[in-house]
Amino acid sequence: MLKKFMLLCGLLVVGFGSFISIAEAKRFGGGRSVGIQRQVAPPQRQMPPTANPAQANARPAAPGAQAPASGLRKWGAPLAALATGLGIAALLSHFGVGAEFAGIILIAVVAMLGFALLRRLAGGNNANAPKPAWAGAAEGSTTQTPQAEYASSTFGGTTRRWPAEFDVESFERQAKLNFIRLQAANDAGDLADIRDFTSPEIFAEIKLGIDERQGRSQKTDVVELHAEVLEVVEENGRYIASVHYSGTLREEIEGGASGFDEIWHLTKPVDGNRGWQLAGIQQRA
Repeated sequence: MLKKFMLLCGLLVVGFGSFISIAEAKRFGGGRSVGIQRQVAPPQRQMPPTANPAQANARPAAPGAQAPASGLRKWGAPLAALATGLGIAALLSHFGVGAEFAGIILIAVVAMLGFALLRRLAGGNNANAPKPAWAGAAEGSTTQTPQAEYASSTFGGTTRRWPAEFDVESFERQAKLNFIRLQAANDAGDLADIRDFTSPEIFAEIKLGIDERQGRSQKTDVVELHAEVLEVVEENGRYIASVHYSGTLREEIEGGASGFDEIWHLTKPVDGNRGWQLAGIQQRA
């Protein structure tokens, strides 16, 4: 009876140890937030001033524009010319000038009157004709060009930003390669490779996790991986790049894939004396 009990205890210990070994198999970073933690916020942008409706509707009159002439002013000059012509004709007739010459004078005055009327009517039509959409655009106006901004796009409600000359596509591709490489180095316990890509704080965390495994092997299978740069900024003599990683991976050989959602903060000195290093892992979920 005692032998059976001891055998049962031994099997339980072995089984429990195997369960612990599987349960402790974790991806790089252990699914925890370590190192630098940042509030990745969109840049402050100056909003355009809101136009006052009263000012928007009130349009200043064009320079040199005058109010429309009243009917009396409009026809005053032609009527005066006609009266003058008739007066001259009557005066010539009074002084004995022949009727034929007086008629010629009257015809000339009427012709001048008709020409004046045509010009006035034509001018009124041109003034009331609608202008094309681009008319007046270059008259006393200044075209405002937008100020230079960080190249940006929006992902998940967060504005992604970086310097305009920053090669985002190449950086994101390399970020994926480094993610997979560090997962493999963590599984193999390759501290030398991990040290090259991590800050001292992150390296200490990863080394502690590897030591706690006590040589037990693990396999992290990256099933789906997305990497997107959220921002690249300069602070305190170093560049900080925040990369959003998401996707699914399998931490157990016979287990199912599970999702992950985290931000890696990478740093690099402005003077360029070394490359990018992982300085923080921040969980989003």
